[in-house]
Amino acid sequence: MSEQHDKAVTYTSYLKVDELLELQQPLSDGPEHDELLFITIHQVYELWFKQLLHEGAALQVALEESKTHRALSVLGRMRTIMKTCVAQLDILETMTPLQFNSFRGRLSSASGFQSAQFRELEAVLGRRDQAGADAKAGTGMSMASHLVPGSPARNKVEAAMNRPSLYDSALRFFDSRGHKMPKEVLDRDVSAPYEANEQVQEVLLGAHRNDPEANMVGEALMDLDEGFQEWRYRHVKMVERTIGAKMGTGGSAGVGYLASTLFRPVFADLWAIRSKF
Repeated sequence: MSEQHDKAVTYTSYLKVDELLELQQPLSDGPEHDELLFITIHQVYELWFKQLLHEGAALQVALEESKTHRALSVLGRMRTIMKTCVAQLDILETMTPLQFNSFRGRLSSASGFQSAQFRELEAVLGRRDQAGADAKAGTGMSMASHLVPGSPARNKVEAAMNRPSLYDSALRFFDSRGHKMPKEVLDRDVSAPYEANEQVQEVLLGAHRNDPEANMVGEALMDLDEGFQEWRYRHVKMVERTIGAKMGTGGSAGVGYLASTLFRPVFADLWAIRSKF
């Protein structure tokens, strides 16, 4: 009985709690009290990014297979995760500029822009500018500056930029329900940036007016897009509140770059039709 008990799965063994709690390793002397919070928040973000990528893959399958209710379920979960990501910034904002500066120097070349999972998530949602590879020299925003060519992280981001995006799958979903999308849009080069299309917008208008289930999917996609933009905005304001207009860690452009990413919808066509109803 004792041997069976020893081999039983427990809360600690299943979740690898002991290993998990060893992953927060502050670098500051002391260490500084607030560095643990900084590490914890960012590690939790990486776990949420992993979950969002997992859900995004399932969502694309559901859309491609025209499984409406499954797609709505996954979209609801993704939107809720984004709300949680936004709420986590409230915790990070309890750290004052003085508290952050007490250990900021230890971050050296580390920067949030180096998050390969976030770059991959952007690509899944449709970003096709090499995740910053075309940024001006010296801004520290180039993917090439942070993701080593040939590395597993770089390969994942590049693979995501060369396969259909979530929006490509959404357009095929609408098409499968009889809302026929332009062939040139469905057959486009998915590695190229998508540009808002008036023909697509007319089709989406018809779907919203005449197909309640398609309308629900369209609105759920809007919820996800809005949630992503909300997170970007709150992130910019948190950084501005903490470091002002100073250069970001790792030589990144800081608030200036982050602000340039605001108000760029993921699903531009769905926003454009708002003024056409």
